[in-house]
Amino acid sequence: MLETRLRAALIEWLRADPILATSLNAVVEEAPSRTAVPWLGLVASASADWSVKERAGREVRVALELHLRGDDPLAGAALTAAVESRIAGLPRAQVGFEVISAQFLRARAEQRTANQRAILIEYRFRLLEA
Repeated sequence: MLETRLRAALIEWLRADPILATSLNAVVEEAPSRTAVPWLGLVASASADWSVKERAGREVRVALELHLRGDDPLAGAALTAAVESRIAGLPRAQVGFEVISAQFLRARAEQRTANQRAILIEYRFRLLEA
């Protein structure tokens, strides 16, 4: 399934980034059970048909959530920018599929209990099978 392949490729791509690797304790599928902040999780995705005559395709919406500690509204701005920059550089040719487009949709930050902050970043990817 294209959605599953994209999720795996995206996590692998984000984990391989030198800035994120040294700044985050984890880049994971869903929320880690026992990882200290900061961490980044691919927390949700949804897909719809985006096929063309000769190739199967999907439009996949992905939500990533960055968890940090602190009460400063600017906390995480550099990490958020690093995540967005890395996603922009995702190679178009992937194993089993091609990324036709990757578009930032929205971001949302919220203060949570125990001095924690979460930043949600959403993207839309349009994919075709290779």
